[in-house]
Amino acid sequence: MKQLCFIFFIIMKKLLSLLIFFFVFAAAIAQNKIVQFVFTSDVHFGLTKEKFRDKQNLSAAEVNTAMVESMNSLSESILPMDNGINEGKKINGIDAVVITGDLCNRQEKGIQSATVSWKQFENSYINNLHLLDQNKQPAQLLLTPGNHDVSNAVGYYRPMQPLTDKASLIGMYNLMMQPSVLKTENNFNYSTDKIHYSRNIGGIHFVFVDAWPDSAERVWMEKDLLKVKSTTPVFIFTHSMPDVEARFFVNPNGDHSINEKDKFENLVTETFKDGNSVEDKSIIEQKELASFIKLHPNIKAYFHGHSNYTEYYDWKGPDQNIVLHCFRADSPMKGKYSAKDETKLAFELVTIDTDKKTMTVRECLWNAHPLAALQKIEWGISTTISTQ
Repeated sequence: MKQLCFIFFIIMKKLLSLLIFFFVFAAAIAQNKIVQFVFTSDVHFGLTKEKFRDKQNLSAAEVNTAMVESMNSLSESILPMDNGINEGKKINGIDAVVITGDLCNRQEKGIQSATVSWKQFENSYINNLHLLDQNKQPAQLLLTPGNHDVSNAVGYYRPMQPLTDKASLIGMYNLMMQPSVLKTENNFNYSTDKIHYSRNIGGIHFVFVDAWPDSAERVWMEKDLLKVKSTTPVFIFTHSMPDVEARFFVNPNGDHSINEKDKFENLVTETFKDGNSVEDKSIIEQKELASFIKLHPNIKAYFHGHSNYTEYYDWKGPDQNIVLHCFRADSPMKGKYSAKDETKLAFELVTIDTDKKTMTVRECLWNAHPLAALQKIEWGISTTISTQ
């Protein structure tokens, strides 16, 4: 009898172990259906912030390091009760941190060079960012160039010191494109060495393009999307909003140069078609982008910076014939509202349920109480959309 009891005990113990394994495995599978990333833009190393946490004229290096500290605390934070995905739950793993350009400020008017700014960026976002994904691996850092980064490399119509400095573009290219032979000052050419790439994370196709998805970038995107199922949600990440400014394009006048008279900045490959002035609206260019979006209905979201404040909106194109969900990010240094009111400093946390095909974007107010000894993220606005 004792032997039978012992055998029964062993069997039950094994069954219990199997049940525990099953529930842990099932929980892991359920958790893996959630993809999360942090989104911000326009970190502008080289600038100073007039006031931050009761201090005056702090460098972008100091302000961004403070923001990175807030990002690092995310995993232990609890999501708000806002009817969004995982409301009221602990955040846990973060798969990526995305920054859509202007990593370095333009090196004019006494601003430090891109070389100095890029080194500071590396220290803040590569050396001090410690977020982990659900598998306890470092979160991916995913970058796109902004107009300031490009101008530093190709020149500007006002004087800069030095006249050109490719450091941030070279740094981004080597990190994101991972070439077999690293780019240097001597072999990097912005006109051919474009920072565009894609990543598949949890069943979502993330597409990262140059300063704005002009016709040349859309050719590359078309080839990239050929490898993607029509049912796979696609997100675009770039620097400028869809209704791009004329100045981003190649100068249509004279020798097409960057000059103080015309003020075109030659940031993308495409020559401006809508007129001869930077004051003209980019209607033709926007219509072409809208047509591309319409041809690819699985493009569900567009993330950008450039004019900096938290905004979730739908872009309908010049002809009002599409609906593209757009997400604009604040800047730690040049926010439209946070530059004057530091309690409005924000980055975004994006949570995606890949099973239900929904996405919640939440505003993280990371400096809501500037004088508090212990900084804690507060939650601002949020929205939930379908990714179907």
